[in-house]
Amino acid sequence: MNESIKKKVADIGIQLPNIPEPGGNYKSVEIRGNVGYVAIQFPIHNGINCHQGKLGKELSTNDGYLAMRLCALNVLAQINQYVSYNKLEGLNHVFAYYRCSNEWDDGPLVVNGASDLFNEVLKDKGSHSRTLFGVCSLPRNFSVGLTATFTIL
Repeated sequence: MNESIKKKVADIGIQLPNIPEPGGNYKSVEIRGNVGYVAIQFPIHNGINCHQGKLGKELSTNDGYLAMRLCALNVLAQINQYVSYNKLEGLNHVFAYYRCSNEWDDGPLVVNGASDLFNEVLKDKGSHSRTLFGVCSLPRNFSVGLTATFTIL
């Protein structure tokens, strides 16, 4: 049986959003050999920009968690487009970006929004390492962004 990531997401009671289009001259997913790279995904849900602003100012830590979870859903939607669940060996590493006020310091809690979802949907295949970056600016005033690498069999 050739299972899809879309089905795995549905099994936990949610749906994959429509795949966001690249914002420039690049591919959303590039596979080289058995390693795939997912370009930065933002909290966009079916074409609607969500969770815009700075964490600790316009947005709470919980808002950031939900924003990062949406980014992770977009990562899964991108991977689903190219790889069946059965062919996915697993995630490798995620790079998380977030915008925040100077006094806000809950980056790891926000990025758990992505990590929790990956582990919930992909189980052992969702295990990954991660890097967090606090940044001054993201396109369209987004609060967070997420890139990922994965390995296929």
